[in-house]
Parts: sequence; C-alpha cells; structure tokens
Amino acid sequence: MGLHGSKHPHQAQIVMLGLDGSGKSTLLYKLKYNESVITVPTVGFNVEMLETEARGPGLTVWDVGGQQRMRPHWKHHYPGTEALVFVVDSWDRRRLDEAKKELHQVLRSGSLKSLPLVVLANKQDLPGAASPQEITHRLDLRRVCGNRDWFVQPCSGRTGVDLEEGFRRVAYMLKTSLKQTKADIKNTVKQLKPKAITMMTKTQGLGCNSPEQT
Repeated sequence: MGLHGSKHPHQAQIVMLGLDGSGKSTLLYKLKYNESVITVPTVGFNVEMLETEARGPGLTVWDVGGQQRMRPHWKHHYPGTEALVFVVDSWDRRRLDEAKKELHQVLRSGSLKSLPLVVLANKQDLPGAASPQEITHRLDLRRVCGNRDWFVQPCSGRTGVDLEEGFRRVAYMLKTSLKQTKADIKNTVKQLKPKAITMMTKTQGLGCNSPEQT
C-alpha cells in the first residue's frame, strides 16, 4: 500500500471500530508512519488518510474510541461510510464474546447494510493468539455476514506484519463493489432501453390509429 504520491480523486470513508485495548490506534499509526507508539485510550476519534494503488480509492480512516461509554456514539460515524474495519485482540480470548456482541450490534445498523467488512485479528505476534479460523468461529461471521463481503486478516499492530494486506483487502472490496455497481447500472439501462422503445412504439401506434377510429 503506497502512502505517498498524488491524492486520489475519490476518498472512501472507512470506520474502524473495536473494543478498547484491541490496538486500533497503534496499528493505524504503525501503518501510516511506520512507528510504534504508546497510545492511551482514544476519547473521541482519530482520522488518518491512506493512499492505495493508483486505481484504488484513497481511504479516510476514522478510528473511533472503543471504551464502553464511547460505543453508543459509534452510530454517529456511520453515515457516508463505505466499508467497516473491526479490530479484535486475538490474544485476549476472555473478551471475544464481548467483541462478538458489539460487532453484531454494529452490523444490524441499516446505515451499514451490505457494506464490506474486514476483521483485523490483531496481536498475532503474541504467543497463543487465536487464529483467523477461531476468530471467524467465535464471532459467528459466516452467519452474521451472509449478505456482505467479509474477510479476517491476521496482523500485528506492534510489528506491522500484514497490516497493509488488511487495508489492501478493504480497497479491493471497495473497487470490486464499485465495478459491480457500475455493471448493475449498465445492465439496468440496457433493460430499460428496449422497454422505453416498446412503450414509445405503442404510444405512436395509438396516436396514428386514433384518427382512423373516429
């Protein structure tokens, strides 16, 4: 993922959520600046702009605080969102059920319906971290994500390993979705044109025949 160069004409808004302590801010700063920083719990939000490959959309990532008192305010960041990133602490299995509960509640929002989801299984550098397969099972992703594209990306915010791959996946899903939207519009136009021509012909026929009928 290139982080320098000319700006993309389209910046896609990405909301990054997760429980407090999952490592959202750490991995975002590692990705953006390649620096390991000591962070404090985010009160409010951080915003960073990331650039992808030339043909992909740029990403404006909203890192929203995950503390319990902040979660009711997550919904204020949903309008205009084009993809969702949910960060999980893969090492802390005790909180996976809590993460599942919060994620499922987020996905029930009508504002996020059918939007692509990338789950970042963070802290894979720690011994005994849950695998992507376990994260998939514990979060019940196959069931809850039946109507959307989704992917679980193992990564480490501390070392930076596989962080770029996670956000490349986001950009790929956005680009694929955009192509599908354009294709759907094109197909709809193709279907409408013959109908419009038929309607016009019938209307003209009625107009031509009406003088003969009178």
